[in-house]
Amino acid sequence: MLLILLLAACWGRGVLSGSPPGPAVHSLRGSWWLGSGNGSVVLRGDVPGCVHTALLGQGLIQDPYYRFNDLTYRWISLDNWTYSRTFKNPFDVSKWQKVNLVFEGVDTVAQILINNVTVGRTDNMFNRYSFDITSVIKEVNFVEVRFLSAISYAAKQSRSHRAYSVPPQCPPPVQKGECHVNFIRKEQCSFSWDWGPSFPTQGIWKDVRVEACNLCHLIYFTLTPTYVKSAQQWSLEIESVFDVVSSKPVVGLVTVNIPKLQTQQTYTTELPPGEARIVLLVNINKSATVQTWWPSGHGNQTGYDMTTTFNMGAGYKIEKFSKAYFRTVELVEEPIPGSPGLSFYFRINGLPIFLKGSNWIPADSFQDRVSSDMLKLILQSTVDANMNALRVWGGGLYEQDEFYDICDELGIMIWQDFMFACALYPTDQNYLESVRAEVTHQVKRLKSHPCIILWSGNNENEAAIAGNWFSIPQDKMKVYILDYVKLYVKNIQEIVIAEDKSRPYITSSPTNGKESVKERWLSQNPYDTHYGDTHFYDYLSDCWNWTVYPKTRFASEYGFQSWPSFSTLEKVSSIEDWSYTSNFSLHRQHHAAGNNQMLHQAGLHFKLPQNTDPLKLFKDTIYLTQVMQAQCIKAETEFYRRSQSEIINGEGHTMGSLYWQLNDIWQAPSWASLEYGGKWKMLHYFAQHFFAPLLPVGYEDDSVLYIYGVSDLHSDCELTLQVTLHRWSSMEPVCTLAKEGVTLKAGSAAPIYKEPINDLLKRCGNCTRQSCVVTFYLMGKGELHSPGNYHFLSSLKDAVGLEKAQLSATISQQGDLYAFVLQTTAVTPFVWLDVGNIRGRFNDNGFLMTEKRKVVVFYPWEPVSIEELEKSLSLTSLMDIY
Repeated sequence: MLLILLLAACWGRGVLSGSPPGPAVHSLRGSWWLGSGNGSVVLRGDVPGCVHTALLGQGLIQDPYYRFNDLTYRWISLDNWTYSRTFKNPFDVSKWQKVNLVFEGVDTVAQILINNVTVGRTDNMFNRYSFDITSVIKEVNFVEVRFLSAISYAAKQSRSHRAYSVPPQCPPPVQKGECHVNFIRKEQCSFSWDWGPSFPTQGIWKDVRVEACNLCHLIYFTLTPTYVKSAQQWSLEIESVFDVVSSKPVVGLVTVNIPKLQTQQTYTTELPPGEARIVLLVNINKSATVQTWWPSGHGNQTGYDMTTTFNMGAGYKIEKFSKAYFRTVELVEEPIPGSPGLSFYFRINGLPIFLKGSNWIPADSFQDRVSSDMLKLILQSTVDANMNALRVWGGGLYEQDEFYDICDELGIMIWQDFMFACALYPTDQNYLESVRAEVTHQVKRLKSHPCIILWSGNNENEAAIAGNWFSIPQDKMKVYILDYVKLYVKNIQEIVIAEDKSRPYITSSPTNGKESVKERWLSQNPYDTHYGDTHFYDYLSDCWNWTVYPKTRFASEYGFQSWPSFSTLEKVSSIEDWSYTSNFSLHRQHHAAGNNQMLHQAGLHFKLPQNTDPLKLFKDTIYLTQVMQAQCIKAETEFYRRSQSEIINGEGHTMGSLYWQLNDIWQAPSWASLEYGGKWKMLHYFAQHFFAPLLPVGYEDDSVLYIYGVSDLHSDCELTLQVTLHRWSSMEPVCTLAKEGVTLKAGSAAPIYKEPINDLLKRCGNCTRQSCVVTFYLMGKGELHSPGNYHFLSSLKDAVGLEKAQLSATISQQGDLYAFVLQTTAVTPFVWLDVGNIRGRFNDNGFLMTEKRKVVVFYPWEPVSIEELEKSLSLTSLMDIY
């Protein structure tokens, strides 16, 4: 008798010992044949992979991201492609009771054949598929995966849904996308989005292998921590799901050992034939001190090595090595004194945590190009900008295992959407069965990760019904409401509760949480600031005016667009494209009126570039859009951070700010703070400051300057606030005030300074709103200090005394880092260092320079020399673009 370990969705490695025959797992990764529908194109391609990257790898197409290739290569997605290969069976089939062909991910609609026999079909990119091939496998085998165009399939599914239409039919024309994406369980943004191209891929996008067993094998192995307050004890729920091939029950012993927690327990187990689920509760030794997992900035991400041994009799044994993490999460929705509604915040290990971060979209249209190095780079950039949370947005995909492993290690909390976004969805039986399998698989696959703190049913679909985005007549609305409840409550929520009681579930984002539940799952106004989370976008109002922002309980989406740097665009464009109004620039902008909205918002406070050199004008405009985006999101985020401890007119207690969006899927204007490839935009440097654990925030109300102190620290601190007035025309400060004895409570925001602007200007003398700027920072004992911050007293287009500075930089190497010594002859706003295509980041950038000399450190992501840095460096500040 033999037990085979299947490693799907498990951490660590499984080892089987005992007499031969040993475990039979044969990977089918590597080179396959690909053929187009009529056989006119035949080539080799890698698995995991997709048709586009196979064609690119063989030199048959250009980079799909180059210029207008998203339209030029539409034919690829419209064709039906077939993947095929032969493989020699590495084991004697007669010795095995069952042989399975296992796909971790098929994208998306396909017929699977072995030796010309259909063994199964796929219709869901997010499912794991296992097909029994025991009766058809031979010594030499021919496997085919015959794909159907996702575009054709989605259209066919929509046509066959005759009872009523399920909107939206198609994306807006500006997105240049495909229709009916809501009828296919595939990455929704692959049919286009307002920040991304349409590339409906086909391919085997995850692992594929042949597995054989005689007794049973383990499909899922998950760990869920719980803490019983009354007993003051941690326990681990271990769930193991087996496919039992044996016709008789399999009896054995399971031993769990966590050495560092002096915990070892043994259990008798019996596996019935078929799918068998064992749940074991392991009580952690009370005399051991359990170190909990904490979000970044709040503690360590401690995990414990754990061995689970399955002794199945007759000397057969499995050892499963994994990492056990301990943390609790609560979504707190309770009444707030002095306010209608309910709170909406997360407690981790009993501590209220303000979520600081952004929203994650797929890192590439072609997932086989998303390497572990790319994930590490982007996620490291997240914590380097003082973020502790990301929302994995519901129009993309459930990320690869490594994404969540890295988030566990870095302490990045994950708000995990299910993959439904900005649409209504069908609820016929076949569709629901596919969704149920998807949700069950993904929850089992991911629930061991401490980083995931919330499951959310969809992105904006509650709001879509409440706001009637799709102009549904009121007498027809009932059917869509019933579908909504059927999908997100009676199916997805039901599965989540059955599979994972360790973390909360909400049906949508934005939502009113418990209030939405009370209103039968669909609030009349899901954007109500007294409940739940909100999404907020306003490109026309003045973004410097904090009064336009919702004083919400939790801001889970908000943002402004900018263009990526010229060095990023240059790779996918040609010289005729380098203009803000070129066909390329219009084509790349997938948000209606987006390019004009950026100029409108920038023009409220800055003079727009007027250079007669077209390339210089384009680069200056790019720079200004990044300045505008950074300054706008700074204003909005600081408003949310300072609102965490106060209630004003019933609103406040804001406990999260996740701006839209973190990363880019291609080289184009978008809301991202990281460009495609990981380069930091100005916004990301600003985020490093506005998400700092200790921060002074300045704003005006009725011509009075207020400064709030914001703290994420775990203890109260005594601080000194320093406020300085600078003239634009002089490097010498006009006056400085030091306010000592400022006490800031742990995890709070409070006003620490108040002065009418006119009084401040009079006291300092020689200053007007137009001629001066206010800067301020907090200092404590030892190393404790905040980043510097500033408040503009007027629009910079009205500033008096601003002059074009002589900026220079001297570069020296210090170990693996490079020091840039900057010098300026004048107060200089938005100083921007750019080293083109040299990969790396600075410790600060886009800053207001009020001193003659400043040292900036460059962290390279690849080997580089001083000479290369000097050659690539460009220095830009606001006055350089006029």
